[in-house]
Amino acid sequence: MKYSIKTLCILLAIAAITFTSCNDFLDRQEDEKLTFEKIWESRYTTEQYWLNTMSFLPNDNGTFVGDKDPYLGASDEATVAYDRAYRYMNFGSWNASLIPYYRMDAFYKGIRECNIFMQNVDRCSDPLITKAQLAEWKWQTRFARAYYYFLMMRDYGPVFLLGDELLDFSATTESLQRPRNTWEQCVDYVVSEMTECINSNVILSQDALEPSKYGLATKGTCYAVISRLKLYSARDLFNGNKLYSDVKNPVTPGYPDLSGANLFPQQYNANKWLQAADAAKILMDQGTYKLYRAGNGDPYEDYYGITHKTWNSELIWTDRYNGLYAWGVGTVPTGVAGTAYGAVGPTQQQVDAYAMSNGRYPIIGYDKQGNPTLDRAAGYEEEELAMSTWTYPAKGWSKHNNFQIESPNMYKDREPRFYVSVFFGGNKFLHGPSATKISFAKGGNGNKSHDYAKTGYLCNRFYDHMLNSAEGNWGNITFPLFRLGEIYLNFIESVLECKKHGVALPGGYEKLAMDSWADLRDRAGLEPITKVYPQASTDELIELCRKERRIELTFERHRYFDTRTWMIAEQTDNGPMYGMDTNCPLDKGMSGLDTPKDYWKRTVVETRVFKKNHYLHPFAQRELDRNKLLIQNYGW
Repeated sequence: MKYSIKTLCILLAIAAITFTSCNDFLDRQEDEKLTFEKIWESRYTTEQYWLNTMSFLPNDNGTFVGDKDPYLGASDEATVAYDRAYRYMNFGSWNASLIPYYRMDAFYKGIRECNIFMQNVDRCSDPLITKAQLAEWKWQTRFARAYYYFLMMRDYGPVFLLGDELLDFSATTESLQRPRNTWEQCVDYVVSEMTECINSNVILSQDALEPSKYGLATKGTCYAVISRLKLYSARDLFNGNKLYSDVKNPVTPGYPDLSGANLFPQQYNANKWLQAADAAKILMDQGTYKLYRAGNGDPYEDYYGITHKTWNSELIWTDRYNGLYAWGVGTVPTGVAGTAYGAVGPTQQQVDAYAMSNGRYPIIGYDKQGNPTLDRAAGYEEEELAMSTWTYPAKGWSKHNNFQIESPNMYKDREPRFYVSVFFGGNKFLHGPSATKISFAKGGNGNKSHDYAKTGYLCNRFYDHMLNSAEGNWGNITFPLFRLGEIYLNFIESVLECKKHGVALPGGYEKLAMDSWADLRDRAGLEPITKVYPQASTDELIELCRKERRIELTFERHRYFDTRTWMIAEQTDNGPMYGMDTNCPLDKGMSGLDTPKDYWKRTVVETRVFKKNHYLHPFAQRELDRNKLLIQNYGW
């Protein structure tokens, strides 16, 4: 049977409707013993229950951004004009009774379904099913259960660990109360479960997986989860963070190992960086994955192909093989014919973050008025908003050859990843053989009510510019949840942090980190960082690595968690977000394709609020009311 992600999407939707259970962690549900017994008599219903256990995996692949999660809309890399729930987070108006995208209840529901399935799947008596098939479903479910914990830990920190326990929902509410496990216990549990999956003979490596089963978790997927979790655990948020020093469990006689326990590590442990480096290196040593390259040395095509060359060698785990419509409709400017709601785009801060073609980062800070402080050696022109004529590099990621445009100096001579990722106003939007000039000024063809680029920029990266969406052609994507480029960056950061904190590194680690970084930048058409910044200190290299991560992983749902686990979100996510002046009207006599000169100025498009308690999500007040042993996160 084929288990491509595209097929799974359809089946998961059916399964989510077919099997329902409690809406909240402590809600009850009735037992239906007769129906339950019959599930395991049929291959079909057993498979449907397995699909049900997998149906709680989130969809990170676009959709209408902001409908399913806040990780783009509430990140400093992006703004979205739609009126979605992430706005509560951006403006600081959320609380324990109003939590956007609250999914703790759903994940515990998924964990319970996983436990039920794993404890009963071997009972399947259908003669058409094989033991190998049952084992595959069982181990994929075990992976999903651990992954649900990982997803909760990103948002809430330490949570409850249930192990194989099936909560008795006919029991009293009081008997279901329990304290949170510590952060270290949660990390150890997820790592041990992923390790069990790796060591099984059932979950395979990517190169041993049949193409019809692409999208299932592999050994590489498990290693990648461990790598990211170890990285997060080494960073400031979860490593001796004094902000959480008073977040402790209550005295709880029924749970002696958790009674009065500090939920977060109290002392900084620099050795965690070595653990994170080791976790990334294990995956790098597998030899299964390689940075995607088209083979012709074109950095534009190489970077574009990471997402548009489906099932390529860089992808460790992907979120569904499906059409680009979900991303496209949110990122195609309304001036393009067909379905277009273009409102998802980068902030000015994200635009500023890109390096020049010489590899140097031109903007190194801002004054109190939001004006950029420039690195004079980068070659960025001080008259950044002055118009000039220059060559726009379109070849390699579209059907168009490079062509001349008149546009501000700000966008000139930037690195290849900039042009693949960012579309700016006054330019031509490329769709198949067509090229439509777009104006984001008020009254322009790309500025329609709430469907417009709030900052004057749109995400360019997840649209198939080889096809023409105006004719209904969108193309497909295998959206990267984990890819080798991320693992390289995990390793580089961990090695540099080890060096900073005096942690002894195994032989070859530092050279491998610098070689990997050089490889990553070479793919992007840039010189090695050590050549561009030959005098950089370790602290400066760490900051440069953070910049590299921001650019390389643009819009892949990393930046939101990076700013929080680095604990820099009070600076990056708090205060004004800038763009061009999309409220500037067209001059008299201008057409909808034109952009007035007054449009080109740095403008505050929204002012965000980020407080210390926002680093982690709160637990819902209704859960606190029912579970008296549940300690709320800091500041909520």
